Amino acid sequence: MLKIAIDGTAASGKGTLAKNLAQKYGFAHLDTGLLYRKVASDLIVKKKDTDNNLEYLSCKYAKEVEFSELKKEYLRSEKIAKLASLIATYPKLRKILNLKQKEFVDINLNKFGGCILDGRDIGTKILPNADFKFFIDASIEIRAKRRLLEKNISFLHENDEKCMLHALIVKMKNRDKLDRSRFEAPLVPAKDAHIIDTSLMSAEDLLLVVTKIIEGRKNIKEKNK
Repeated sequence: MLKIAIDGTAASGKGTLAKNLAQKYGFAHLDTGLLYRKVASDLIVKKKDTDNNLEYLSCKYAKEVEFSELKKEYLRSEKIAKLASLIATYPKLRKILNLKQKEFVDINLNKFGGCILDGRDIGTKILPNADFKFFIDASIEIRAKRRLLEKNISFLHENDEKCMLHALIVKMKNRDKLDRSRFEAPLVPAKDAHIIDTSLMSAEDLLLVVTKIIEGRKNIKEKNK
């Protein structure tokens, strides 16, 4: 039974890597950032996102989160992402959602033979004893370009594209600063993590590098083989 922790910056490729590994090995996968996005979404839907008791309400809604609710595409909106970044700084909320993440591991580890969690404090906080830890990063410019491609906007004028790219770089720098300066579980590589820069790598290249590391130490059979 393997536990794999994947941390990293936004648009570095950690989420895609986690999904690809889960599909390859048939492991359970949790994008832990969606937990915070679900809480943020609930705050927005219930018009509590500007409430003076935001931390209290965040904790209240976090206790009600169900894993089955985390696959909805609307959780990917920028408004939700912005609020999720803010509430993620609340220590009490992090403790509640940390327990949720560990619960996910307990539920699925035996069932699937392995679990993969990706986020920003998995190797340092959630799964400190993970069998494999990876920290995925890329240059800020590359990450911003990837995020822009995700938006699938094909009609932008060159100048508009440059402006949007610049705005994304600014947002990402602010997000990185917030994550890395957070008092509770800041974004840092675990001491024993494999640090991989994906600036010049495709998703397929990254998967190949990571599977070589994993299969170099463990005998893992791919799903359906």
